[in-house]
Amino acid sequence: MDGKKILYQGGEGEIVEKKSRFIATVCPAESEEEATAFIASMKKKYWDATHNCSAFVVGETQTLQRCSDDGEPSGTAGRPMLDVLLGEKICNVVVVVTRYFGGTLLGTGGLVRAYSKAVQEGLKNCTVIEKRQGYLLEVKTDYSGIGKIQYLLGQRGLAITNSEYTDLVKIETLVPEEEKKKLLEDITEVTNGRAEFLREDKVCYAFVDGEPMIF
Repeated sequence: MDGKKILYQGGEGEIVEKKSRFIATVCPAESEEEATAFIASMKKKYWDATHNCSAFVVGETQTLQRCSDDGEPSGTAGRPMLDVLLGEKICNVVVVVTRYFGGTLLGTGGLVRAYSKAVQEGLKNCTVIEKRQGYLLEVKTDYSGIGKIQYLLGQRGLAITNSEYTDLVKIETLVPEEEKKKLLEDITEVTNGRAEFLREDKVCYAFVDGEPMIF
């Protein structure tokens, strides 16, 4: 699951093209059933709309992909919407773009651009997280070693997610799987072997608004 983008929190965006309103509603979905239920709920909510086109991608390897033009000319709505999701490499997401016709035909190219743009606008108001495989490390060291460890972590862009200062210092950090071995070696080296590794828990993690989340 390294580097998999997952929709954590949905959102909504709207554009207007030649007086036609396009409302994109984006929602997390971990199964086809969740996706189809959401699409049905949007069709019920916007029952008076001209079209409710949809697309979804389910599975952390984007295994299941579906889209619907809902009466728009074939290939002008659902597929462009799906292409935006795939292009952003987002998994477990469903989007419905609701159109209220404004009286002016957009043509096939115009429709493709409008539906694509609506999905992009909706995604701007969502929270997308990147899930990674890695380790939760807990390290204990003395006060002479903590600055050196902080420097090592800073060089690698790794955050201290928890800390405890008593007669010694305990810190926690999340490290990608491929970086763990080298980090442990470097910490041992800069502290002259005085650092103690209390935990090395394998986890799947992400950061949401800078805050760590473990799955």
